[in-house]
Amino acid sequence: MSRASRSVVYWAILSPLIIVILFPFAVMISTAIRPRAEILVFPPVWIPNEIRLQNFVDMWRAVEFGQALVNTVLVSAGATALCLLIAIPAAYATSRMAFRGQRLFRQFLLVTQMLSPIVLVLGIFRLMVKMGLVDQLYALVLCYAAFNLAFAVWMLQAYFRTIPIELEEAATLDGASAFQRLWMIFLPLATPALGVTATFVFIYCWNEFVLALTLLRSNQNFTLTFQIFSLVGGRYAIEWDNVMAATLVACVPVAIVFAKLQRYLVSGLALGAVK
Repeated sequence: MSRASRSVVYWAILSPLIIVILFPFAVMISTAIRPRAEILVFPPVWIPNEIRLQNFVDMWRAVEFGQALVNTVLVSAGATALCLLIAIPAAYATSRMAFRGQRLFRQFLLVTQMLSPIVLVLGIFRLMVKMGLVDQLYALVLCYAAFNLAFAVWMLQAYFRTIPIELEEAATLDGASAFQRLWMIFLPLATPALGVTATFVFIYCWNEFVLALTLLRSNQNFTLTFQIFSLVGGRYAIEWDNVMAATLVACVPVAIVFAKLQRYLVSGLALGAVK
């Protein structure tokens, strides 16, 4: 069987799965751009008679979407930066420095990935009350960085171990300190790993809902996930055009980032390892 024939067979096998995966997104886009009168009708209208882009303008004004977008960007970027700031030296020490309990520490990092924020949400809330950080965006930054720290350390230390130790030994002979070796050798070579790790941490922070629901109180501090939830939860009449328009706008930034970077996930790491 030729390569083209195999491709046709593979696409034919995967097409039902692709349809199932893309169907919710098609419904979301269709609902976001149609008039409100065509949403809850029977039989359903799959293709809107009118493309109403005014829905996005109405949604932006009605639900204070701009403030929620700014809050989400600040929290996600701040948590990602804080997480990497701590994870980089921790991953370097784990990959290059021998210490007692090193193997147990690595296993501990792996086990922590099995914990969900829901399990710890009560303890986190009481801790933030004691610290006076309830209804503060700083609380989300700290929580998100803490929950992603083990993942970031695990990713980076595995990559750091692939960097030839001879490069570090040569820098040591030249009088470079541990910090200089990390800054001048490891970070330039680990740029692909840093990009991939930062992307996954950022996407987690962007989509997180449970901790935001637990710690935030004021409408001006709501993140996107919480703001979109407020359009559905506790309302007698749900304006589905606003809900779907807000959901679509919230999905677009991370979808673009992931689509641009996903092809570098494997090739970038392999290239950095060869270097």
